[in-house]
Parts: sequence; structure tokens; C-alpha cells
Amino acid sequence: MTSATSSRILTLLSLLQTRRDWSGQELADRLDVTPRTVRRDIDRLRELDYRIEAWKGPAGGYRLAAGSELPPLRFDDEQAVAIAVALRGAPALGVDIDEAAARALQTVRQVMPSRLRHRVDGIQFTGSTAAMVERRVDPEVLEIVSTATRGRLVLRFDYTAAPAESAAPTAVPTPVDPRRVEPHAVIARAGRWYLVAWDLDRAEWRVYRLDRITPKEPLGAPFEERSMPTGDARTFLEARFKGASHANEWPCTGDVLLRVPALEAASWLPDATVAEVDETSCRVRLGSWSWTGLLASIARFDADFEVVGPPELAEAAAALAARFAAASGGAP
Repeated sequence: MTSATSSRILTLLSLLQTRRDWSGQELADRLDVTPRTVRRDIDRLRELDYRIEAWKGPAGGYRLAAGSELPPLRFDDEQAVAIAVALRGAPALGVDIDEAAARALQTVRQVMPSRLRHRVDGIQFTGSTAAMVERRVDPEVLEIVSTATRGRLVLRFDYTAAPAESAAPTAVPTPVDPRRVEPHAVIARAGRWYLVAWDLDRAEWRVYRLDRITPKEPLGAPFEERSMPTGDARTFLEARFKGASHANEWPCTGDVLLRVPALEAASWLPDATVAEVDETSCRVRLGSWSWTGLLASIARFDADFEVVGPPELAEAAAALAARFAAASGGAP
């Protein structure tokens, strides 16, 4: 088999993996060969234990079927590099799969051709290890919760609450009442994993940390998907981080005139709207949990600024100024 044929068969396999059904003519057009060549390449893939179904007629075509055993894997260069990057970055995921990912990368690397192995070995980087996460997610927990979410099956689990902020650093999280929920989405965010679900006993939407979940099996009855207040699970989670539940908005939003260049302000306020006024100043609209928190984001620029609105922000600025004056003993 020539290198050109091997490359074409690899491309054919990639196409079959990206879509359920392909007509013979579609594959021939994509590979720039004849339908007869496609049939021969399909036979070669079958010899490698790939189960490929075919049907005849005007709408005839091919489909890659699920196999009972894992056939020999074939990756093009871009796929191999993507796998290497993903496996090297596994520690930042917040799931306890570091050792398994390292072994998987070594296994994949061993079967790579020399030229590709050099490319993969050249990808070296230091990422976050999610060490700030006090508890990693058990892969089995992730699998069970994901299965319930995908199958729209009621999930029961024990949940562990976080220690109170005033508790000692060695304090043990305390269990809370068992939960019974309709899981709608599993979301990874900043090294942590969250479940967005409808709590059946409390009749409200809730967000749960997967590292605090101990699921119970078997899974429960099927349920109908509900509509979320913000439209989708990701925006609902972002809204909860902003202290809201029905809209992805900050509770407090205000405008200030900041005496720094617009580009500098935008670099440090990625969630804000920044409009240039002149070369040395800009107008900033941003949100926060509180008016004082909003002012803290602006004060870190160590530059003059003027409150544009609303009145609540101006009042908070006056109160904060008085507090600072008192802290300094009244010194100007």
C-alpha cells in the first residue's frame, strides 16, 4: 500500500467518524477518487476490523457501525497533536485522571511514527494543576451523573456542604440532606465541575459541585426536559456566579469616566464595556456583586475617575471616601 493510499484511507476513516451516513458519491467527491476506489478502500478498512455497513440503490452509501472491540486506531497529524495537548492538559480539568492520562499519552506515543512522535514530544507546557480545588472529581461520579443527564433520568445523591467561612482550615465538610433531582447539564468551569438540575423536593433550579456529590444507583425514572430561566444551562450557571437566578446580569451595574487609555482598561476589565473618550481616558460600564465591589474594580487602576451613574454608585463612592478618610485619621 502506497503512502498516498494510506493517507486517503485515513481521511476516509475520519470522514466516516464525523457523520453517520455518507453516500458513495459524496465520499468519492471528498476524496477526489472514483466510487470504485471508495469501495476498495472500504474493504481495506474492514480488513482492519472496522465494522462498516453498506446499502445499495440510488441512495446507497456507507456507515461506520459501533464495534464490539476497539479496532486499530488511526489518527492524522492534527488529531494526534490534539490528543497530545488534551492529555498533557488533563491535570487542569479537575477530574482525578492524571495518572490515566499520562499512561494514555505514553501508549499513543509508542505507536506513532517517528516524525509525529517528535512533534508531540515538542509540545511541552506547564498548565494549572487545579491544585486550588480542594477535592478532585471522581471519574466514576462524572460518568454516572453524565449518564443520568444524557438519558434524562432522575438522579439521587448525597451532597456534602462546604465548610463555613469561619471554620478552621482543617474543618471537615458536613453532609446535608439527600438530593433527588432532574439533571439537565454538566458544565466544566475554571477547573471545577457543576451539575445544573431541577431539585424535585425544593421545586427550584439548583447548581451542585460534582466533587461534593456521592450518587446513588440505580438511576430513577425518566423525565421531560424543563426550560431554564436564562435559556440555557451555561448562562444560568454564569448568572448564579453573579448572584442572579433569572438573568445573566450583575445585581449592580454602573458607569464611570476613568482616566486611563481605553486599551489598558479593557485589558484588565474583560467583562466590561469600554468606550474611548480621548487618548488618556475612557467610559467604562461594568457590573459587580455590590456597588463597593464595583468601585474596588475601578480603584485598582490607581487613577482618577468620575462616577457617571447611577445615584447608588455615587452614594457608595461617598461612603467609601468617608471610610478611607476615617482610616487615615482624617489626613488629606
